Amino acid sequence: MGENHRTDSSTALREPCRTLPCRPADARRTVQRVVAERCRARAIPCDNEALADALLVTSELTANALVHGGGITGFDVDVEAGGVRVSVSDRSDEIPVTDLPADDRSHCRLGGRGWLIVCLLARDVSVAGLPCGGKRITAVVPLR
Repeated sequence: MGENHRTDSSTALREPCRTLPCRPADARRTVQRVVAERCRARAIPCDNEALADALLVTSELTANALVHGGGITGFDVDVEAGGVRVSVSDRSDEIPVTDLPADDRSHCRLGGRGWLIVCLLARDVSVAGLPCGGKRITAVVPLR
């Protein structure tokens, strides 16, 4: 957890963060702060519903990295005219799936819907393998 990360931006608002988020709540706070700063500084409209979608996507990506990916190894957030770009890296090479989990009697179990939520709320979603193993998932959630 001692690795550094930063919020990406092409403006002077670039601010290095001291540690990676270790919980989804930490990541949500970072996204909320960065979105508020960028929207204010760039006069980009951002409504509460759009921010709520971005926070939910952030929660799902970070929770999935913790539960299924062996931990968060990278985290970036950037606000662009089209939306909030959230990237989360983890140690796993496994690609997320949208299959709803079912038990042996075909009853749906709790959980297993995070990736589906990300894909429904984000405009763009990409998964990229990392050179040293693991993956980076990037999702862009519209702000309007």
